[in-house]
Amino acid sequence: MKIVVAILNWNGQELLKEFLPGVVENTSHLAEISVIDNHSSDDSIGWISRTFPEITIVKNDYNYGFAKGYNIGLKQLNADIFILLNSDVKVTENWLEPLMETMRDPDVAAAQPKIRSYFQKEYFEYAGAAGGYIDKDGFIFCRGRMFDTFEKDKSQYNDDREIFWATGACLAVRADDFKKVGGLDEDFFAHMEEIDLCWRLKNAGKKIMFSHRSVVFHQGGGTLSKINPQKTYLNFRNNLFLLLKNYRYGNLFFKMFRRMALDGLAGLKFLSQGQLSHFRAVLRAHVSFYKNCGKFLRKRKNLSATIKDPNGTGFYQKSVVWQYFINKHRKFSDLDQSEFI
Repeated sequence: MKIVVAILNWNGQELLKEFLPGVVENTSHLAEISVIDNHSSDDSIGWISRTFPEITIVKNDYNYGFAKGYNIGLKQLNADIFILLNSDVKVTENWLEPLMETMRDPDVAAAQPKIRSYFQKEYFEYAGAAGGYIDKDGFIFCRGRMFDTFEKDKSQYNDDREIFWATGACLAVRADDFKKVGGLDEDFFAHMEEIDLCWRLKNAGKKIMFSHRSVVFHQGGGTLSKINPQKTYLNFRNNLFLLLKNYRYGNLFFKMFRRMALDGLAGLKFLSQGQLSHFRAVLRAHVSFYKNCGKFLRKRKNLSATIKDPNGTGFYQKSVVWQYFINKHRKFSDLDQSEFI
């Protein structure tokens, strides 16, 4: 089984200096390492070539962003398993072995390790924590992270289990499955591309797994801060794209209407708090959704041919928003586990 760890880079020389030596030290005995460079203008490529000549460098001719950058770069690499690794991830000793053990099951298309915070190392990190889930309205959450509540890792989630989505910060994915479902969707631009990929894989009957014995630390906060209205726009827009393209558990029209109504309430909350830029971001997200509705309905239709025994494991059949904000259930373990598929 050939493994390639692929790190996407754009002007990230300082991050590479900080994290790449650890990746080489703890990975090169089991996997090839490749850096896919999105046309950096700093000395990233030169530094890698001088410091780690054994690393393969794939040079994209433009800064294509996350999804397209990976799609183009991975086409130039040959592997059975790709590991999409953010440049701001600190790996640990023996992080790769348990992840690959999980991937030995041919029904497993993708997997993630335990993601802890680089700055608060005892706590789970936002992007993935101990595995990703989704509720009936398309809101995403994790074991170890519910909205802005981060749990301390006390080994409470130390079990390998099937999840709904795996983090893009450190995503092991079977190359054949990645190609069969069309790779990452470049229309998402940023945010939730990995969730869309995992949902397509699950609709094709595959499993997404969490491997607890594999641990990495994610710095996070990369391209857009949480208070940036552009991030609000992308999160609201892409969540609608995600649902329209992949939801298969009931009446799609009702589901989209309900979700957009909830978005409207969120927008009014922004307005009442004087956050006009975020209110406008929600409006822009809905306008963009309407403009692209036809395109994503066509994508939905085209994906119908790949659907085979959809796998709903990790789908929460209640509202996580209601549970968190009304019932004050701040931890994943507070949720009624019988409500998960």
